[in-house]
Amino acid sequence: MLDIAVVGAGPAGLATAIAAREAGLRARVIDKGLLVNSIFHFPRNQVFFTTPELLEIGGLPFVTPFEKPTRIEALRYYRRVADHFGLDLALGRRVLAIARREAGFELALAASAPPSGFATAGGPDPGPAPTTPSETLRARAVVLATGYYDNPNRLGVPGEDLPHVTHYYAEAHAYYQRPVVVVGGKNSAALAALDLHRHGADVTLVHRGPGLSDSVKYWIRPDLENRIRQGAIAARFRTRVRAIHAGRVETEPVDAAADGEELPADAVFLLTGYHPDTGLLRAAGVDVDPATDRPWHDADSFETNVPGLFVAGSLVSGNETGRTFIENGRFHGERIVATLVARSAPGADGALP
Repeated sequence: MLDIAVVGAGPAGLATAIAAREAGLRARVIDKGLLVNSIFHFPRNQVFFTTPELLEIGGLPFVTPFEKPTRIEALRYYRRVADHFGLDLALGRRVLAIARREAGFELALAASAPPSGFATAGGPDPGPAPTTPSETLRARAVVLATGYYDNPNRLGVPGEDLPHVTHYYAEAHAYYQRPVVVVGGKNSAALAALDLHRHGADVTLVHRGPGLSDSVKYWIRPDLENRIRQGAIAARFRTRVRAIHAGRVETEPVDAAADGEELPADAVFLLTGYHPDTGLLRAAGVDVDPATDRPWHDADSFETNVPGLFVAGSLVSGNETGRTFIENGRFHGERIVATLVARSAPGADGALP
């Protein structure tokens, strides 16, 4: 019987396990993919928007010579964190169900697909999910810190699943002197469009809005706007994708009765954001707002309406993915563990839920 089962091996999940260890509680971190799986699937040359000290967990310094760390440095740092604290990790294990029991919870687990194919697909989908449990884990409390990056916002158009279409961006070299279409108007789409352009791709940016999103970082926006103004990157604003075919993309205006346009595209990057998967939460009995996908939780303890089941990290914000980052989500675990420790103290209502 574990004290805490942490589902999700991202920074918020790891920070929760560290807080548990320091409080003398036994925790195991379970993830269907890799350690910090989402960061592994960021663009290979990704530079974080934040400074290294804001990515630190467990008080372990994040040392880098750069003002803003890279993806490679972050992967190295979180591996070092896991080793330093001797965290109990169960990677490549998918949680199929969480059931409340009298003494706590039972988690049904199954092995995920091996990680060998993750890096080549440009995204974290490991293939068909297992449906038959292969092991059962028992824990007095459960923390869900599953994030959202595994679940892209799909357009729902014909051709979205063609092999030259992806919801993730890895690197640019393969698209040198080739036409590509980038769909989206926020940071991911802006950075991908700029990177592809600088590596010699013929880039067209398609976005349903009237211009770039207000959320595009201030040092990225003028760079992209200047490239668009110069004609180095083509842009189609107030435009949506109607269908995707081999070698071309059909588009149409969003708010005008005008003819559509066909754009040449050897590759299509649908960088339209991501959302949390709330299926596990709902199946466990957690109340989830149908409009925002936000799980009901106490603002101080992060406990849901299911006693002993907590949420941490970006999952707490539902579809409002811009509200919770590593910078603030890394502190959720400390408050969760403090709640559990207080309940097991002498004079409290009992041991862990």
